[in-house]
Amino acid sequence: MLSIDLTGKRAFVAGVADDNGYGWAIARALAAAGASVCVGTWPPVLGIFQRLREKGRLDFSLDGGGEWSIEKVYPMDAVFDTPEDVPEDLHDDKRYRGLSGFTIQEVADAMASDFGSPAIDVLVHSLANGPEVSKPLIDTSRAGYLAALSTSAYSLVSMVRRFGPIMRPGGAVVSLTYLAGERVIPGYGGGMSSAKSALEGDTRTLAYEAGRRHGVRVNTISAGPLASRAAKAIGSIGNMVEYYEVNAALPACQTADDVGRAAAFLCSPLAAGITGETLHVDMGYHAMGMVAEDQLGSDGD
Repeated sequence: MLSIDLTGKRAFVAGVADDNGYGWAIARALAAAGASVCVGTWPPVLGIFQRLREKGRLDFSLDGGGEWSIEKVYPMDAVFDTPEDVPEDLHDDKRYRGLSGFTIQEVADAMASDFGSPAIDVLVHSLANGPEVSKPLIDTSRAGYLAALSTSAYSLVSMVRRFGPIMRPGGAVVSLTYLAGERVIPGYGGGMSSAKSALEGDTRTLAYEAGRRHGVRVNTISAGPLASRAAKAIGSIGNMVEYYEVNAALPACQTADDVGRAAAFLCSPLAAGITGETLHVDMGYHAMGMVAEDQLGSDGD
């Protein structure tokens, strides 16, 4: 039987802070396929995440029974590439107090120290943030626009650059994008649409460069909307989900697990010939050119 088997592989999933987002679903799918999973969590929410984990309030269940576990949690702030990039006053921020080693390079170094090098086979970028996402693009400040690109797009470049040397040849990188990188999605502002466009373009270029330099594949998943905690920053997220449920080619909205399983496939030997791809996991919504037929009226006019 053909199956996804990641036994003996190690994954690092950046951007996990709770158990209801795409990052968690991807981590769970990778674990279900047999991989050991480490996660990177944004320092300001690390304490909450760790407490939820310790109190057993995170859902580690697997379909069909059993549970998975996190091998190790690393604090990671993808805005900073190296320790030199961290401003001095950040160390006085109570959310970062007592923390160190949270830049992208330091996390890569820590994993190499913890597990040897090469240390990982799978690298997942589940990171996005736009401080002005609720603003139309035309009203977005330069600082807000650049912040969206830094966290949501350049961080992938930095992660591939710094984790690539500790990845085993044949490994895979997967990130998450959204249809706003291709088409206009009203309400998805603050430069986030530009960041997703950049992420998709960078995926193609990194597929070539990282493929030749490190022998790894780089793909991205264009997932439909999900009413996760992180997505609440988009005020219209509920309306977006409802619109997909009515107008997608399959009349539903994809689940987090749909995306998790697609990511596991892309990271597996079954996808050995796929790189530089943007895979849509949105119940076919991206293929639609107008609203669904039943929205046009009973006479079809």
